[in-house]
Amino acid sequence: MHGPAWVGWLLVLLGAAAGAYCLWRARTGPAAQRGEARGEGLMALGMAAMAWPVAPPSWSPWLFTAVFGAAGLWALARRHLHHAVGALAMAYMALAMVMPSQQPGHTGQMNQMSPIGHLGQMDQAGGTGPMAHTVPGGVPLLTGLLLVYFTGYVLAAGVRLAPAAGAGAVEAPAGGAVAAAGAGVLRACRVAMGIGMLAMLLAL
Repeated sequence: MHGPAWVGWLLVLLGAAAGAYCLWRARTGPAAQRGEARGEGLMALGMAAMAWPVAPPSWSPWLFTAVFGAAGLWALARRHLHHAVGALAMAYMALAMVMPSQQPGHTGQMNQMSPIGHLGQMDQAGGTGPMAHTVPGGVPLLTGLLLVYFTGYVLAAGVRLAPAAGAGAVEAPAGGAVAAAGAGVLRACRVAMGIGMLAMLLAL
């Protein structure tokens, strides 16, 4: 998997910040939002862990696959379709960390690193050399479908975000305005996480 290390660190910061806020909302927000905020927070922290641009232990891709696969099935059983797609996409990316390439001359095991950590070795060498491998991981068709889904999600959620925030500020008095603002930030976190998923998929 490919991508400069600084992109990995940005995704780690994005996922950690979004996860911390969502988990805080799960404790202090309205009861109707707590379950959804908890799920978003755990997904964001998982994204941060996968994007960590340092070579993880060799067993970590299988751990990510098992955890996110179980989370995806749980979300699917609860009919949280977006959470299910996100969790299963994370499981797919974890599998891509260990799937062997099918291209000629590159039959060895994929570099077992985080989705953004493939250039860690280059950074240690001064960041001036070419990438050692440029073979994409995963299944191109499935990666493309996930890219289309998350691109559509980010665009649709982003379009809904600004009008919803403006309406909440005008109509909701006092405490209602605070709740509306919190819900708006939660939606913004979802958009940011969707962008993070796009970056990780493009790094396969």
